[in-house]
Amino acid sequence: MSTPQDEPPHLVSVEEFLAGPPGSFGEIHDGALITAMAQSPEHDLVVRRLAAAVEYAIDPQSPCREVHSDTPIRLADADLPDPHRRLRVRYPDLILRDCTDGPYDVQYVARQVLLIVEVTSEDTVDTDIGIKRELYAREGIPVYLIVHFGKDWQRVTEIEECRLDWSGRRYVTRHTHTDALVLTEPVSMAITFAELQSRLPRRRY
Repeated sequence: MSTPQDEPPHLVSVEEFLAGPPGSFGEIHDGALITAMAQSPEHDLVVRRLAAAVEYAIDPQSPCREVHSDTPIRLADADLPDPHRRLRVRYPDLILRDCTDGPYDVQYVARQVLLIVEVTSEDTVDTDIGIKRELYAREGIPVYLIVHFGKDWQRVTEIEECRLDWSGRRYVTRHTHTDALVLTEPVSMAITFAELQSRLPRRRY
């Protein structure tokens, strides 16, 4: 996502954001609305397959867990003097949240997130590996997965598994998955890269 350099930023105040439906705005960083870029079919396919895999991996006997895709979460406000440059809102490609506290609420959902995923694209890769990695860590989100494509942006080549370090405020890369994504926490799951990019969903037996 990017904001055209030749246009003044569209600023969104906290009050304006709270007054409207949460989905009425796009991503917002330091109060500035970020222009949304259309994603490729390859990006969309991976998000859908990964969301289905995470949802299927939820243990029905576990506490309440929910998967959301491209839904807004409000992050901690920027520590800036201008009240119009504080709001931060992101639309992750995928989150798994602890829903024992109640229904989804854009104001508080960040503290409920157990797993967050961004699938990179040519337009978003710098943000996904840069500022989002920093912001999500500051929120204390335990696991951040970054899905990387090859140079042609057609095939997934690796998935970076980031987990919080001892400070609880920074991510370190715990593992780089190259053929399949295998997790034990916060869900136990395994899905190959071929399945992530299959045009047909996995069969359930």
